[in-house]
Amino acid sequence: MDIEKTAKALKELGHVTRLTIYKRLVKAGYKGLAVGTLQEELEIPGSTLSHHLSGLASAGLIKQRREGRVLYCVAQYEQLDQVLQTLREECCIDDKLSADEGDFKVLSRD
Repeated sequence: MDIEKTAKALKELGHVTRLTIYKRLVKAGYKGLAVGTLQEELEIPGSTLSHHLSGLASAGLIKQRREGRVLYCVAQYEQLDQVLQTLREECCIDDKLSADEGDFKVLSRD
């Protein structure tokens, strides 16, 4: 995943309301949750919810599907996994490079 997509996803999740929505959708599982149910449970005005869902969808964190007159939102777990993997893949790489080179430094408490 490129850095721009990762930044967009993290930006969307960095807002309290969007994170709350996303957490609820993750909890709902692969079936997702009807927008009306989400609005009722989280007590968010429809226009506000629509705005936040749009941001999450544009970041690829959720998808929406229509069944008759009901619109469902479903968390895209693969996208979240990619965001987390982007952060994990370089974890401590500088330490590993130093260890491979035998460049250990001992820190004293003096």
